[in-house]
Amino acid sequence: MAGNKYDKYFVKEPLLLKGGFFPVVIANGARDYEGAEFSFRIHYITEPGVLVTEPHAHDFEQFYFFLGADFSNVKEFEAEVEFSLGEEVEKHVITVPTTVHVPVGMVHGPLNFKKVEKPIIFIDTLLSAQYTTR
Repeated sequence: MAGNKYDKYFVKEPLLLKGGFFPVVIANGARDYEGAEFSFRIHYITEPGVLVTEPHAHDFEQFYFFLGADFSNVKEFEAEVEFSLGEEVEKHVITVPTTVHVPVGMVHGPLNFKKVEKPIIFIDTLLSAQYTTR
């Protein structure tokens, strides 16, 4: 059936990128959801690596989610992630499922997946249709 009234609210087969060492699924407000001020990226992390190398800030809020990749037990988190916040680059070590709120304008990064013994999921959610840094 072509042209259902609410088809525009469904995005089938979101963009899957295999670039770098982290496969990523992206939903982009500007591209996928007309007028939505929101985007997210879901990364499947299977090995150590640095995702963000330099401290930076945004003109939008950001929320990070770190979870075990086994959805029957997301609390199984066998990884160590270093994530820094603030102008002083205050380092935090994540070793359990964690969420992080990064307010508008807060400096954050680097983001380093130091140790990954079992796969984890990293979700980067932003309240903006476009990812930009300042």
